[in-house]
Amino acid sequence: MKISPLGDSALTLDFADESSDQARLLARTLSAAERLEGANLPGVMDVTCAYESVAVFFDPARIEQHFEDKIGALVSSAGIRALRKARKIEIPVCYDDEFALDLARVAGQTFLTGDAIIALHSSIEYTVACIGFVPGFPFLAGLSDKLRVPRLESPRTKVPAGSVAIANAQAGIYPFESPGGWNVIGCTPLRLFRATENPPTLLRPGDRVRFRRITRAQFDAEQE
Repeated sequence: MKISPLGDSALTLDFADESSDQARLLARTLSAAERLEGANLPGVMDVTCAYESVAVFFDPARIEQHFEDKIGALVSSAGIRALRKARKIEIPVCYDDEFALDLARVAGQTFLTGDAIIALHSSIEYTVACIGFVPGFPFLAGLSDKLRVPRLESPRTKVPAGSVAIANAQAGIYPFESPGGWNVIGCTPLRLFRATENPPTLLRPGDRVRFRRITRAQFDAEQE
């Protein structure tokens, strides 16, 4: 584990040197983040995780002496332990042509039919690795090797809200209209981000996610 400053009010804990196994690194990261969140250390304002690292944001005026040492000791003792019982979330997705903006492109690159892509995409259980690049956007680990395609060469300036997409080794969902360069293969009627709720995001790191195929009529009926 390597601890590095991230500006003057945050630390980054990097676990990349501990293993070459991506699943193990993600488990380590999620476990460390959970341990730090549960410690309720004075001055800590937020803990965020990625695939191989955790960031701890703090108020420099409120932290105790030897703060970095305490962080290191907490994380080292956590190891890779059992996480909180993972929530299982089902995400309904309509894969009709009007929503599947890049399905034909993915089919051309994977040599799979559209139906085969949809069946494979909706048969996998994903793990929410982290939330970014806009509020509520889940980075989902577990995408099949058969569906791994690169990002678009030219990102769109507007990706519709609810778009379900894939890129490289990840799947994701756009919580609201935003720019983006992932391959869009469907859309969910669910709202992934609500600023007035606590927590504001539907999904959280560590959650297990499955996609369920729905019709256009079901999409309209379930739209929030």
